[in-house]
Amino acid sequence: MGNLGFQEILLIAVVVLVLFGGRKIPEFMRGLGRGVREFNDAKDNVKKELEDGMREKEVKASTPASTSTSNDYNEYLEWKKQQEMSATKEPAR
Repeated sequence: MGNLGFQEILLIAVVVLVLFGGRKIPEFMRGLGRGVREFNDAKDNVKKELEDGMREKEVKASTPASTSTSNDYNEYLEWKKQQEMSATKEPAR
């Protein structure tokens, strides 16, 4: 079932010619070519998106904490320092 010889290919070509006619075969082949091209383009786009996603994931994993988190932490430290300073300045009651 796997190998097609010259006679089998010739028989398939004759059957296609009889079924579709000489004028329809070029249109059929153009449509087939467009379909294959669109499939390959879609496959390449999916591959590129997956690679970009993996690259972004690697970059996020290798970079330190985000700037907003660092700023939040720094603001907390400043607040804590001010609280400690104000607690030591208040007179005891």
